[in-house]
Amino acid sequence: MFLCFTDLDGTLLNHDDYRYDAAIPTIQTLKKLGIPVIPTTSKTKAEVLELREALGLKDPFIVENGSGIFLESDDPRFDFSALDLEMTTEATLTTITLGISYAQARQSLQNLAQQIGEPLTGFGDLSLAALQDLTQLPLAALKQAGDRQFSEPFLRPQTDLAQLEFLATKAGLQILVGNRFCHLLGAGAGKGRAVQLLQQAWQQAHPDQAPIKTLGLGDSPNDLSLLEAVDVAIAVPGPQGVNPKLVSQIETKGWLVAPEPGAKGWARAVTAQLEISFD
Repeated sequence: MFLCFTDLDGTLLNHDDYRYDAAIPTIQTLKKLGIPVIPTTSKTKAEVLELREALGLKDPFIVENGSGIFLESDDPRFDFSALDLEMTTEATLTTITLGISYAQARQSLQNLAQQIGEPLTGFGDLSLAALQDLTQLPLAALKQAGDRQFSEPFLRPQTDLAQLEFLATKAGLQILVGNRFCHLLGAGAGKGRAVQLLQQAWQQAHPDQAPIKTLGLGDSPNDLSLLEAVDVAIAVPGPQGVNPKLVSQIETKGWLVAPEPGAKGWARAVTAQLEISFD
């Protein structure tokens, strides 16, 4: 038994066409075994809700690079009562906020641009046509991607990123580098922190069980904290191979590598872990 935390773009979803057909049989197996499949992504709540419905998932999900956790308000498998967190419940979903508001992220991006003397182009500054060129997403999906609550993706600037990261840290923020965008979010956010909180909440709800194991899959630098937080970390390669930023971690920490990119590689890697766990 384990909790399965997975990035989406380039991991569970193919890098170029965002398809996940090849992973569906494995997801169905996980569901039958009662293993939670927990999307852990830079995507928004709106984006994940649609995918979650398509896959028939009822498990928690982590959005905007660990800025927020959402779960069914009546899910007895996770108990957050002992954790001091900002929680709200609306309709059937409970929100756990780990980051800042979208308005704060937008204003902070403008402040950083002034400090470096260079424009920083955020997701909210781009037209739908420009975003479509960058992401190849259909219009409906782009509108969901723009429905942000906690963070602002932005185009990588000409300025040395180290300087920008220093200024962000000084302002109580952090910058994550993804495959397509950089992301500005609050210092309290993070995929790794969200993973640890869900693991703790599971254990709190199952005090008589042995510590739950965790499996994590990701493909880009913004998945580093996710992969560092789990017991078994799997790097999913892109079309050109494993992201160079993950290679050193694979070598030093013994992380696994999926046998091929995207949904097919995801399915084969998770199936291999199932065979080990239930052998």
